[in-house]
Amino acid sequence: MRLTFLGKASESGESPTLFATDRDSYIVQGYIVTDAATLSSLQVPDGHAVVEVYARLLDFLAEDGVPGAVTRRVAPIVGVTPRGTYLIQGVRLADDDPARHRLALPDHEDAVEVPKAALVALLEAVACG
Repeated sequence: MRLTFLGKASESGESPTLFATDRDSYIVQGYIVTDAATLSSLQVPDGHAVVEVYARLLDFLAEDGVPGAVTRRVAPIVGVTPRGTYLIQGVRLADDDPARHRLALPDHEDAVEVPKAALVALLEAVACG
């Protein structure tokens, strides 16, 4: 899988990051969701994971020619925290996936693959002017 860096939403050196792939999907790198109450409220299928990212990370979709603002908070966004961060669910990159090794994920982060169409469906065009 070929990855194209789109952007990073960083605070204090943290690294939620967005990549486009060559298979019509995006890789969303974010914080591992560990809160038991949150996880128990979600239905996470086998092979999937949920990562937490800053909402502004999705602004980088514009770097892939997909401009707009998130107006719908539906799957793959499976939650919004009180801090306004998004919980995004997708297929977890397997431990043996070469793309996962290129990301050099810190221990407190994970990465999920989300179909491009699913993220694009969340956006509404922003009027220029």
